[in-house]
Amino acid sequence: MVTVAADAPARTTRVSSRARKDAVLLGAVDQAREAAQEAASSPSDVGEHLGAVAEGERLMSHRFAATMPGYRGWHWTVTLARVPRGKVATVCEVELLPGDDALLAPAWLPWAERLRPGDIGPGDTLPFRADDPRLEPGWTPTGDEELDSVAIDELALARERVLSPQGRDEAAERWYRGSRGPTAPGAVASPAACTTCGFLVPLQGPLGQLFGVCANAWSPDDGKVVSLDHGCGAHSETDAPQPPSDWPDDAPLIDELRVERVVVRRPAEPAEQATEASAAPERPAAE
Repeated sequence: MVTVAADAPARTTRVSSRARKDAVLLGAVDQAREAAQEAASSPSDVGEHLGAVAEGERLMSHRFAATMPGYRGWHWTVTLARVPRGKVATVCEVELLPGDDALLAPAWLPWAERLRPGDIGPGDTLPFRADDPRLEPGWTPTGDEELDSVAIDELALARERVLSPQGRDEAAERWYRGSRGPTAPGAVASPAACTTCGFLVPLQGPLGQLFGVCANAWSPDDGKVVSLDHGCGAHSETDAPQPPSDWPDDAPLIDELRVERVVVRRPAEPAEQATEASAAPERPAAE
């Protein structure tokens, strides 16, 4: 019989000196090894002999190192016994036990307690929690059809449970400290906050005091809950500065091989201007 125990209690049985000197059981090392090799998946999983421990009168355990991958510090324990005045040892049990420095698996937790946010995939269903502190009763039927119809149709209280103050506070803390809060790298580098953006759809109720939903297809947060002091580069009221052209202005071209003649008229002297005026014919007054 093979027993794998991760938390086997330490044996504190006192044995006599006569039991410690049981030559028949002490010499049955090969028999104990064969028993361990039969219980193991492979004979190579049983290593060197680590010693023997007297468990009682005519009862002794031989230990062998476990050489399987992942079982560092474990050992095979083979318990042998013999009848009074008997010269043959008998195998009682074979166990795989951890030592003081053995690698042990983490403490077992139920599946419902091991789940973390993001573990639920398509087709998975969470276990029902009747005492979930994040929820509270949504409404209690009164038995009056008129009052109950108002509660269901007009007040939308048909849900059996709604968010409790604890559930709302946990959600607000998680959202605000997450990647769509004011401390996100994109929000720190943004030119303006979401509270002034035209694409922000505010939430109703107490959560609307801190959060809204982004409705900008160009934003990385489109369709996500964002804090009012969050921000991104797709704000509706900001504009990117016009960068300078990558192509520099052309330098002016000077044609040094072409000569253009320019006639420059010399200004007339005052005496020449008077002579030209006297030589001009008189024109009729009508002209």
